[in-house]
Amino acid sequence: MFGWPCPKSWAFAELPVLPPRERTPVSVNQSFQSDDVVIQPRKGKNEPDLGPDALMVVIPQDLNRLTKLAPMKGFDFGFFKVFQKKNSAGGLSLAGPFLGAPQAAMALEKIIALGAKRICVFGWCGSLQPDLKIGDIVIPLHAVSDEGTSRHYPIGKKKAVTDQALNGTLEQALEKARLPFRKGTVWTTDAPYRETVSKVTAFRAKGILAVEMEMSALMTVAIYRSVKLSGLLVVSDELFDLKWHRGFSSPLFKERCEQAGNLLITMFQNEG
Repeated sequence: MFGWPCPKSWAFAELPVLPPRERTPVSVNQSFQSDDVVIQPRKGKNEPDLGPDALMVVIPQDLNRLTKLAPMKGFDFGFFKVFQKKNSAGGLSLAGPFLGAPQAAMALEKIIALGAKRICVFGWCGSLQPDLKIGDIVIPLHAVSDEGTSRHYPIGKKKAVTDQALNGTLEQALEKARLPFRKGTVWTTDAPYRETVSKVTAFRAKGILAVEMEMSALMTVAIYRSVKLSGLLVVSDELFDLKWHRGFSSPLFKERCEQAGNLLITMFQNEG
C-alpha cells in the first residue's frame, strides 16, 4: 500500500473479527428534533446551589485577590472554580478564571445551571481609541463577534448586548465612586495574535472602543438562556496607533483593577 512493504502481520484477513455492538433500542414514540442537544448543562451531585448574583472574573490575579477579601469555600470544575462566602449560602458567588469565548461560555452555562441569574463579567481589554488609555474603565454595551462560539446559540434577530438595567446599576456605582468610564461596543476575538492592521484600523474607524476575548459569546449565551449579564473591563494595553503598548505592570492599571473589583463586590452586596 502506497509503495510501502506490508508485513504479513498487518494483513486485513488476519485481524480479529469484533462482535457486533449492542445497541439500545429507541422507542418508536421517542422523538428528536435536529437541533436537540446531547449534553444539557445541569447541576451535578454535590455541586453548590448558587444565589442569583454571580461575578465572573476572567483574570487569575484578580480572582485570587477578590477571593481573599472574605473566607471563601471553593468548588473545582476543572478549568475554572466557583467560590462562595462561607456560611453565606445564596449570596454573591465568584467564578473564574477563563480564557476566551469557549471556556467562558461553558462556565456561564454551568453557573446558570447552578442558579445564577444576574451576572457581571470583570476582565481586561485592549484600547482601540486614542482617548481610551491604560487604566480606563469600559462598560461594553454591544459586541462584534469575531469568535466561533456565538453562532452555536441562535438568538434570532436579537443583538449581542448587555442588560440595560444591570448596566445602569453599574454606572451608578462607578459614578458614586468617582471612577470615570466609557460605554460602547467592543470587538471579541479568538486570536489575539491575529489582531491585524486592517481589522484594528477598521474597528477604530467605526468607533469600537476595545478588543477582548469573551464578551460577545457571553452576551449571546445570556440572551439565549434569558439571564441578565453586564460587564466591566479595565484597559490593560493599547493598539490604536498600530503598535502594542502594554500596561500590565502600570501602577495605575493595578490600582484601577483593585478599585473595580472592590466596587463590583460592594455593588452586589448593596443590591442583595
